[in-house]
Amino acid sequence: MPNVQGQIVATATGSIKGSIEGDALCFRGVPYAASPVGALRFAPPRRHAGWAGVRDAAQAGPSVPQGPSRLERVMGHRAADWNEDGCLTLNVFCPVAATSEQTPRPVLVWFHGGGFTSGSGGWDWYDGSRLAVLGDTVVVTANYRVGPLGYLYLPELGIDNLGCQDQRAVLDWVSDNIAAFGGDAGKVTVGGQSAGAYSAMSLAVDEQTRPRVSQLLLQSGPWGLEPQPQQDAVASTEAYLGLLGAPNGPDAAKMLRELPVDRLLAAYRDLATQRARPGSVAPPMYPVLGGAGVGRSWRQALDDDALLGKALLIGTTRDEATAFFDYDRIKDITSQQASPAHVFIEAQTDLIFRGGALEIARHHAVGGNPTYVYQFDRRPPDDPSGLGATHCCELPFLFGTFDAYPQSPMLGAVADADHTLSREFTTAIAEFVTTAAVDSWPTYVTGHIRHFG
Repeated sequence: MPNVQGQIVATATGSIKGSIEGDALCFRGVPYAASPVGALRFAPPRRHAGWAGVRDAAQAGPSVPQGPSRLERVMGHRAADWNEDGCLTLNVFCPVAATSEQTPRPVLVWFHGGGFTSGSGGWDWYDGSRLAVLGDTVVVTANYRVGPLGYLYLPELGIDNLGCQDQRAVLDWVSDNIAAFGGDAGKVTVGGQSAGAYSAMSLAVDEQTRPRVSQLLLQSGPWGLEPQPQQDAVASTEAYLGLLGAPNGPDAAKMLRELPVDRLLAAYRDLATQRARPGSVAPPMYPVLGGAGVGRSWRQALDDDALLGKALLIGTTRDEATAFFDYDRIKDITSQQASPAHVFIEAQTDLIFRGGALEIARHHAVGGNPTYVYQFDRRPPDDPSGLGATHCCELPFLFGTFDAYPQSPMLGAVADADHTLSREFTTAIAEFVTTAAVDSWPTYVTGHIRHFG
């Protein structure tokens, strides 16, 4: 039976005290690795040394260092809340009864998106308490290093897909500790949205983490973005070091660890401006093929049957690409006509998101694996920017966190029907996490796509 006294749970590194919020027990800001500061900046995640006494886990930890999200115009503004010290944390949500009952519950480990450049698992956007209670599951969200701190590529100095290595460390923590929260370490769904979905796929096919992933939830992954070739990563790194005035070779690591983090972020913004290309959604730094955690592309992994036996739920929104391309500007370019703009958005949505999602689903279903596909169609009722059902629009519905998106263009006004839609969507996801199936939803072997909204 888990070592529990009320709201206090014993983990491998120390005891933590969570908070009861309605029917959920919430533990926020739990360290899964040591702070990546000083000598540990630009180093693989290291096990946290632990603490004496009981650590308060009522508040989420800080975000990892990052600049503003490129999707603020869609999702809404967030005030900067990052701090390098104490940023490698996760959050655990479970029903109140989970920690005292002997039957372990399925676990969902969910990674946020943000183009490998921004985001935080601790933001109220991704509060997992409602999902945990509705599904009678344990939900884990987590931070991981992004931007240059997560994806600078200097493998000869041990700087290699550090964000991916952080995500590995999250699964290590879950394996070692989730039983104390009433979770079943042998039944873990790994999921995420956008960059988080891309990451979840990598974890599911990586030889080191593959055995710990039972099934997959992949939301709006940018499947048209191949892992970064090493030569491109080297070029981006060289350009970045040039912007910082940092030397090549062993002395680079020393300087990178001594510079103020604000300067690292400013140089990354300059690099992003320099390397921006029309029609591209690729950030200047993201997971590198052949680096830690990314031994092969997702297509190669499918060909190698790396997902064999794992249930899959995968989907997109209807109008993903409107988040990345200014719809009104596209109409201007196409002689003020909406139809060519719609064609462009649909083509980009297929190229970057939907085409790859359906390719993954077809391959997986033909192989005899349980496969479910959805499309989220709900658009804001007042939609002056023509966003439609844009990238990220399903997130408030998954987590039931409408109040966390004030004045969000992708959400708009929320009606009673939206709360009903949220419950339908969340219930389907929770059923998949719990049973590896959705009874009312035909598998994709029939070509069925479930539409929401």
